[in-house]
Amino acid sequence: STPSVIYKVRKTNGEVIDVDNPSKMPPANLIQEIKEPYVTAYIITPSDLIGNIMQLAESRRGEYVSTEYIAEDKAKLIYVMPMPEIIVDFYDKIKSITRGYGSLDYEFFDYKESDMVKLDILLNGEPFDAMSSIIHRDKAQFKGRAIVEKLKELIPRQLFEVAIQAAIGNNIIARSTVRPLKKHVTSKCYGGDITRKRKLWEKQKTGKKRMKQFGKIQIPQEAFIATLKV
Repeated sequence: STPSVIYKVRKTNGEVIDVDNPSKMPPANLIQEIKEPYVTAYIITPSDLIGNIMQLAESRRGEYVSTEYIAEDKAKLIYVMPMPEIIVDFYDKIKSITRGYGSLDYEFFDYKESDMVKLDILLNGEPFDAMSSIIHRDKAQFKGRAIVEKLKELIPRQLFEVAIQAAIGNNIIARSTVRPLKKHVTSKCYGGDITRKRKLWEKQKTGKKRMKQFGKIQIPQEAFIATLKV
């Protein structure tokens, strides 16, 4: 599951609530402001890779504080960063860039107002809460599209069409479709009895529509894991 982050949400009636799950986020029209937890991050890196690490930190909305050389070939970078940007795979990225020589430590800094939104994933028009997330507005469209495309790859084809959408409120920002498996209902109809074939096609069409409404969509475990890394 996604590591938990607590946001401070001030509602339009003045009430401040803690939100640690997208399902607890109030509707956008009832929110006055959202504050996001920030941390001070201390990153140790080989000196020749400082530029690469700075690029990574700034891609995660990091605010540069300072650089300290702790040895001839080693430096400590200090950034103030949003906690949600570092808790999933930031450490893994540092290890990858530094070929295992980098390290990360961090401590809580403060809460700061941020333009956060709830990103919903819908399957056949129904919100799939397990894949909802709270994300900065600037990154929502990119992440929404990436999740939709990843789910299209990983959700197996069903007997009915599966519409995958990413949405912020009522605004659909990305959409794709998993096409249904084809079943040849007329395979046993020999000859040219077109009337009977049409009846079978219509029956199949009605059946698929009913399945789309009530069918259970199979989501493989790797789809959940893959969307965390998007």
